[in-house]
Amino acid sequence: MLLPNDNPNQLIISDFELASPEADAPSEAELFGMLCDRISWLIEHNMGYLLSLLYRNDVLEWKINEALAPDNPDPANIALAKLVMERQHQRLATKKQYGKQSSDGVDEDLRW
Repeated sequence: MLLPNDNPNQLIISDFELASPEADAPSEAELFGMLCDRISWLIEHNMGYLLSLLYRNDVLEWKINEALAPDNPDPANIALAKLVMERQHQRLATKKQYGKQSSDGVDEDLRW
């Protein structure tokens, strides 16, 4: 069972301040479209904030540079949205893989 904080889609909605008009959570495709639109707006109006969001979401700088390069086949907003979605899914996979380890053998002072 996923907690709201473990849902990569919810993290993206929250971090990028995306509002979903539907009562239900958006599908992956709907979320991607919303994210592309938001990133496009941020590129035009607040690039510094966008770069801050990408940094906070652990998107690697060299990947951002590639996404923004003029020779990238995808438009910048789509390339960056792909990176955000990919990174959130990586974070969730890592949480699933390492989040269930027992801390019984760990000193109490070192536990999270």
